[in-house]
Amino acid sequence: MQKIAEKKQNVEKTVDNRKIKLSKFKREFFLVLTIIIVGVILSLLTPYFLTKGNLSALLIGLSAEGFVAIGIVMVMITGEIDLSVGGIMALSSVVAGSLILSGKNVWVSVLLGFILGSIMGVINGWLIGYRKINSFIITLAMMGMTRGVAYILTQGSPLAIGGVPQSFESLGGGNLFGLPTFTVVFILLASISGFGLKKIKAFREFYFVGSSENSAKLTGLDVPKIKMRAFVLSASLASLAGIFTLSRFLVATPNTGNGIELRAIAAAVIGGTSFTGGEGSILGAALGVLIVNLLNNALILLNISVYWQNFVNGLLLLSVVLIDNLTQKKSD
Repeated sequence: MQKIAEKKQNVEKTVDNRKIKLSKFKREFFLVLTIIIVGVILSLLTPYFLTKGNLSALLIGLSAEGFVAIGIVMVMITGEIDLSVGGIMALSSVVAGSLILSGKNVWVSVLLGFILGSIMGVINGWLIGYRKINSFIITLAMMGMTRGVAYILTQGSPLAIGGVPQSFESLGGGNLFGLPTFTVVFILLASISGFGLKKIKAFREFYFVGSSENSAKLTGLDVPKIKMRAFVLSASLASLAGIFTLSRFLVATPNTGNGIELRAIAAAVIGGTSFTGGEGSILGAALGVLIVNLLNNALILLNISVYWQNFVNGLLLLSVVLIDNLTQKKSD
């Protein structure tokens, strides 16, 4: 009888896993279809959409949000949230830019900016994972502090940098394999992260924690350490986005990454990442990033005021959350 019960349980798990995979496939297929439809509509409405310049600008623009969205997905899978990514992005960019302007070596300056941003992730992870303080409050405070320091260092004025090596400029403004280098690196990071969430134990543990923190503890997982790992990865990717953005514009400004946390969270949720944890994919988030940026690109090409962008992003996020909520209630 026990063997029969175990076999039945294994069959049920297999069926559940297949249902989850099918659900993910349906969502990702729907997202791809949406992207194609939006692209076709835009190409009919404006002749500028399919131009090389616009497509290149679109790819470069979505890459920074893509970096951040990868980290956001990992944090949200653990059942937490990270609102500090925009501030960390600005801090890393400004610190690196300030050091370059002071005469320091470009690559040393960039490394120090990156490390400082990553340390913010360590602080977030320690306070949330080990001290068990609400992630919304901690990362909201960190967002204010990091952007505040960026404003203090620049006195609110952009810092233009010059005389940097071509190798640094090419990070944000160069091309590789016919695509912007920024985008190639994003695709590489997304591929590695997606593989990690499927196959590597250190990444898979995010799902275990997000699905049931108590169960994860009972199986011997170090939950605080796992949460810290997610926040460090998120901060590191935000720092990297700040460095690449500095390379792209050669200007360090405290406004870097302003509002990117909202767009990255919207992209993650559109891609199937759950606010309650335990569910999410990098591919879905990448498709979500593309959809968000396509909509913003449409507003610009159709000469609609840029002030509508935040409204559209917020409306998009609200719509997706409501649809997700209704879907979960029906499945329950």
